[in-house]
Amino acid sequence: MALSPYGPHGPLIGKVGKLVSYVLKGRVVTRSLGPKRTKHSKKQLANYQAMAVTMRLLSNMTTFINSSFEIEARGTFKNQHNLATSYNKKQALKGEYPNISVDYSKVVLSYGRLKVAENLKMVKTGTGLQISWDTRGGQVNDMAMILVHHPVDAESGDHLNACRRDAGTHFIPLDEERLKQQLEVYICFKSADGKQISNSVYLGNLNGETDSPEVQKEKEKYVVLKKRFDQVSAEYFRMMELRLTASIDNKAFRTLEKEYKVLAEKLKYMPGKPG
Repeated sequence: MALSPYGPHGPLIGKVGKLVSYVLKGRVVTRSLGPKRTKHSKKQLANYQAMAVTMRLLSNMTTFINSSFEIEARGTFKNQHNLATSYNKKQALKGEYPNISVDYSKVVLSYGRLKVAENLKMVKTGTGLQISWDTRGGQVNDMAMILVHHPVDAESGDHLNACRRDAGTHFIPLDEERLKQQLEVYICFKSADGKQISNSVYLGNLNGETDSPEVQKEKEKYVVLKKRFDQVSAEYFRMMELRLTASIDNKAFRTLEKEYKVLAEKLKYMPGKPG
């Protein structure tokens, strides 16, 4: 159902037939709905998973990207989330369907012409992260923006106004538990007047990569299904050998054959397969 918030002669907002209309940055956008599909190609499934992985990554970085992509979004009909999604879906993913994941070293959190600091360094201490850089270049009052991402908990720590460029260093306190987890850290610089921003820089990973609870569940499900497939497969091929010398085409065999094919198809596109 669509609404008419602009009066009887204004545009409709919502769904009418196969059209959906909504307001984006003051402009009414209308799109057609594609046909519903019951079966998707591998390419479509890969695209769906790539989008899901990207959305999951950015969902807890909203505060940061709303600030870091705000300059690029100005004067366009795109918003900050659109830009972040476009960049990272194209550049920050690795692997093939059904095991697409994030390449944290290629995550993009800002694009701009402001000078990035040189000699960026990150050191883990007993109480947090010490980040430092060369103060030469850029303006002394440029602001450092730092993001500490915690993939296991799907959380991010935003430090939008960490300190001025001329400070040359910034300390981020973290508790002992956080310091043991996988950490992915990024930095960029924004001008004091908010008109320019630098490219984001990946400061690095700490403590290696750890599977998230979601990925762990996917792997557990894969193991269970693979175990069942191996059992069914062994029985299926045993029966197939018997068919060479005897006529076997009863209901039990047809049921076994159907289960074998269903399980084989599921395993082909099921995430969680060991690399």
